[in-house]
Amino acid sequence: MNNLEAMLKRNKDFAARQSAAGTLMPSLPRSLPNLKAVIIGCADMRVDPAHVLGIRPGEAVVIRNIGGRITPGLLEQLGLLGRIGEVAGEIPGGRGEFHIIVLQHTDCGITRLAGDPAMLTHYFQIKEGELKTKAVTDPRAAVAVDVASLRGIPALPGDWLISGLVYDVATGLVEIVVPPAPIRTA
Repeated sequence: MNNLEAMLKRNKDFAARQSAAGTLMPSLPRSLPNLKAVIIGCADMRVDPAHVLGIRPGEAVVIRNIGGRITPGLLEQLGLLGRIGEVAGEIPGGRGEFHIIVLQHTDCGITRLAGDPAMLTHYFQIKEGELKTKAVTDPRAAVAVDVASLRGIPALPGDWLISGLVYDVATGLVEIVVPPAPIRTA
């Protein structure tokens, strides 16, 4: 059996257990919390936010990119998600009802690109002199930078929660670097 065949078999098992198929914003059984979250994480195969945080289908949107970083491309995706929610009438509101979580990790591959500023400046769409502000080699500092970046986006509702986490690939534990708080305080 090749890799694709193995994945398709797993999909059949998944589909047999799936209850929320076909809905844009599926309802969860009352026994499960409706997390209403967007989790921004790294594309690293070791760090799937759904597994690391125990997210079940329908509980959160998970967006992954290199480094779990806030980039212009990621901001465009968030804008599209927001518009989809508007059109579907599914935009959550109210204090603390929605949570944006930035999840980065130790031993991230993006740190190995520190010696390639041209690639990183292109990825972040910034000038080389601004690269140090992205804290590419320090996941804890990078999470703080990215949370601060999201706080500065006026289109995000100020009463939504935002937090920053770092997953330690050696221990499997998540550390809170930026505690949950409203995006903006009144």
